Formats: sequence, C-alpha cells, structure tokens
Amino acid sequence: MLRRLVFLLLAANLLFFAWSKGWLGDLLGVRPDAQREPERLARQVRPQTIVVLPPAPAASARPAAAPASVAAAAAGDDKPVCLEAGPFATGASISAMAALRAVQPPLPPGSWVEVTIDRPGAWLVVLPRPASREALTRRDEELKRARIAYEVLNTPEELAGSLSLGRFDDRDAADKALAQLSQRGIRPAKVAELHAASTIHVLRAAKVDKALAAQLGAIRSDALGRGFVPCGS
Repeated sequence: MLRRLVFLLLAANLLFFAWSKGWLGDLLGVRPDAQREPERLARQVRPQTIVVLPPAPAASARPAAAPASVAAAAAGDDKPVCLEAGPFATGASISAMAALRAVQPPLPPGSWVEVTIDRPGAWLVVLPRPASREALTRRDEELKRARIAYEVLNTPEELAGSLSLGRFDDRDAADKALAQLSQRGIRPAKVAELHAASTIHVLRAAKVDKALAAQLGAIRSDALGRGFVPCGS
C-alpha cells in the first residue's frame, strides 16, 4: 500500500514537471505560460492599429467653468450682454491682449476691443481721527453747527477713522476748499491724495450672445486677472 502511494506521488510530480516545462501543452491544450509573452502578443487582433497617446493634463480634459456672474448673464434671455476684463495698467494690458489672441478656439474677429480710460486723480480734505468718542461727539456738533457734511473713512488704511469733508478731482480745488474751511475755523484739516491720475485699460466685449459669453467666461489666464465679468462689476 505504501509503495503504491509513493509511486503515485512520484508519477504526479513527474507529470507536473513535464507540464510546467510546456512539454504537454499540445497534448493537454493548456500551457503554463498561456498568459505571458510571447503567446499573448501572437493572439493580438490588428495590433498595428493601436496608438498610445501621451497623457494630457487633467485641467485640459474639460473647459473651466465660467464664473457665476458670467454664467448668470449668459443664462438670461437672448439679449446681448456686456463683458469686460480689467482694469489693467498700460504694460499689463499688452500681456492681457496677447493672452486673449492666443485663446483656442480663436475668438470671433471684432468680438472685443481695448478701451482706454483716463482716470483723474482724487484728493480728500480730511480732519484727523478723533482721539476718543467724546472728541468725535464734539467734532460732530461743531460740523453740524457749521452745516458741513462729513463721513468717517474706513479706507485707505492710513486714513481710517479720519473725517472726510469732501472729495476733489484736482489738487487746486482741494486746496481752495481747505482754505475756506480754515477761514471758518475748521482745523486742523489737511489735503490727502487718495490716488494719482492714471490711464487704465479694459478689454470689453459688448453685445455678446450666450455662446460667446460662455467662451469668454471660461478663459483662464494669469494675464487676464479675474477674467471677464459683467461690465461695471
């Protein structure tokens, strides 16, 4: 009995060894390397038609979503809308226009224009920030008696808490107003420059239909800053 068992185990090992070497593949119809090369390559169907494409960045797989403000404008009725990008300084506007011309697919010719805006300077006549609530109350009573309107400034930071007595487009007008206030005993006021005169540029697309609004709203470029938004936003 023991001899028979040993003989069967020896025969089974010999058969497995012969099968693992592939000697019994034609007889049994199954090879131990059936899922390996080169047999798998030999069974390919028209392998010459397979083309391996390079991986594409995930961001390019789908267009960027348009900002909510642009999407809302484009989702309205069929009336054209006005979109613009900017404002840009002179040098920045050149880069922004280059980015816009490089958009793919190209934007329709004449769909946007550069608009140059000369922005005047701005000057304020201000009183310094009152040192306490009681000082603010006294100053408020003084200005009311003189019938002078004012507002408490929150911006810019260096003027926060100061009292603005008027805003002017040129320095001469601000200086004249300051002189008049001084004659009326409103002191110690001064003239503060809010911003200097400058030239800014916007890229404007007027009378835009829904399709073009969606295309403009999906453009993403650092040169375009926040991108296209409804005009006046």
